[in-house]
Amino acid sequence: MKVVILAGGFGTRISEESHLIPKPMIRIGEQPILWHIMKYYSSFGFNDFIICCGYKQHIIKDFFNNYYINNSDITFDFSKKNTVEIHKSQSEPWKVTLVDTGLNTMTGGRIKKIRDYIGNDTFMLTYGDGVSNVDLNALLKFHQQSKKKATLTAIQPGGRFGMLEIDHLNMINNFKEKSKEDGGWINGGFMVLEPSVIDSIEGDMTVFEHEPLELLASQNELNAYKHHDFWQCMDTVRDKDLLERLWASTKPPWKVWK
Repeated sequence: MKVVILAGGFGTRISEESHLIPKPMIRIGEQPILWHIMKYYSSFGFNDFIICCGYKQHIIKDFFNNYYINNSDITFDFSKKNTVEIHKSQSEPWKVTLVDTGLNTMTGGRIKKIRDYIGNDTFMLTYGDGVSNVDLNALLKFHQQSKKKATLTAIQPGGRFGMLEIDHLNMINNFKEKSKEDGGWINGGFMVLEPSVIDSIEGDMTVFEHEPLELLASQNELNAYKHHDFWQCMDTVRDKDLLERLWASTKPPWKVWK
């Protein structure tokens, strides 16, 4: 199953670092947060990634272009044959498709631009700036059993995000304006989508979290997988510092791989 990661935005709220590199390439420990997200999906057996690039996309492409070599033992023989021999690689079994989805394209437009890479199969979607310990296998099973077009992971981070209105059947009925009230459910990413969802995206300027998801909610085709455990985005330097501290701890919540 393919995993689509939105990694093309400007990251203006963490501009202290994103003025130099794309937000998903900001490091937590020694690796970009994008790597952490991919490692998490890979630990559940999801290794086929489509990354929607935009702002400073060349930095993301350079990272993956060099990733295999940087994680391998290598002999460069310049004496006679001018050959390169790989002895041992510690890189993951990833297939990574990097797509230029435009500099100013909105989230919905970026998804629409990778339609040809999706095919006709169910796919996963998340943002390139957040980590969690959500059970991806349980999420996928929940989506499959619901027989709905879309499932998103709903989390409760506090009161600084737009709220979701969820009924007793775990169906999303409406999106609310941002509220200061604590305890509301928000879209935490880690979505499972049917490819037909892309048909509701009009064009480059479509914000996926607005018209497409709102339409699905009105059609009773959008449900919520409630996640009560760890989730953390990286919107600000303060968020980054928190993730750094967690990564340096004895057991980072999202590090489920060995």
